[in-house]
Amino acid sequence: MFNPSQADVRRFFCSVYAKAKTEQALEAIETIASLWINEHPEYHAELSDLPAALASMGQVEPGKTNPFLHLSMHLSITEQCSIDQPRGIRQAVELLSHRCNSLHDAHHAAMDCLGQMLWESQRAGRPPDGESYVACVQQHATRD
Repeated sequence: MFNPSQADVRRFFCSVYAKAKTEQALEAIETIASLWINEHPEYHAELSDLPAALASMGQVEPGKTNPFLHLSMHLSITEQCSIDQPRGIRQAVELLSHRCNSLHDAHHAAMDCLGQMLWESQRAGRPPDGESYVACVQQHATRD
């Protein structure tokens, strides 16, 4: 199982941003990451400065989103949908995307569910509950 450190994740996204800006060839996962990076121009300044990104690890600014966590969640949801794991997540995200009329907005709603599932898993000391995660995304997709 791949278990990157916080620094590894920051290096990855900063590298992808640099490679994409200079039109270098990208690996498949880098291409997916680059597409999500393009959806978030508000993160480009942080992605363009690796030393600052590494120096700011562990610093949480109130009211500010961590771009590396946010982009990692986009990648996670994309990968989950590509293999439909947990089972049903692909359809739930597709339904939510249709409801939101935006894959990007659907991902942001699914992130709330993913974060909740991970928080509950860590708090309880048990494996993540994929069924509750999928159910949460389905609820977002069917809300009036």
